[in-house]
Amino acid sequence: MPRRILLPVLLLLAGVLAAALLLAPRLLPPGEQSPEVRFVREMTQHHTQAVDMAIRIRERSRDPQLRTIALDMLLSQQEQIGQMRGWLTIWGRPWGGEGMSAEHARMMGMATPAEVARISTLPPRQSEVQFLQLMTRHHQGALAMVTPVLEARVRPEVRALAAQIQNAQAAEIRLMTTLLRERGAQPLPAPGGMDMGGHDHSRP
Repeated sequence: MPRRILLPVLLLLAGVLAAALLLAPRLLPPGEQSPEVRFVREMTQHHTQAVDMAIRIRERSRDPQLRTIALDMLLSQQEQIGQMRGWLTIWGRPWGGEGMSAEHARMMGMATPAEVARISTLPPRQSEVQFLQLMTRHHQGALAMVTPVLEARVRPEVRALAAQIQNAQAAEIRLMTTLLRERGAQPLPAPGGMDMGGHDHSRP
């Protein structure tokens, strides 16, 4: 191509590229009251208790399968906590801020401090049942937390994490329900009177 023609073509392409960059939608950092920030803070709070419970049962149980499940939970949820705190940092938001109230946390399946403490004080076999019951209810609460995120218009990375939590924890609920039955126990009622009908994650 002759040089006198090449230069105008290059200038035209540069102009088109610049216009495309200016007109392309930009993902601005989510605001303090956005569903992304609220979800990340609340799920971090939720995950933190799950990690605590998993560590406690690892220290008490000698059941290899349960110890493996607990280790997988604590490692995966610690990783997700780091991921979510990384997002808050990138978004220019503090890690702290408004989280769930005690009442809201209870509605989302979180245990009371006394319930968690009993994992460390009950005889080992009862401790296993306590853990499985509390964590099953805890996971049911997590499924309730991810549902509105999956139905809302949120950042793709937040939606992807919510879907990952949904898939992993639904499978873990089924497994923990089986382990409870093997111990002659049943799951606790779903948190906050949730109707898990149509989404019965306790069925193996």
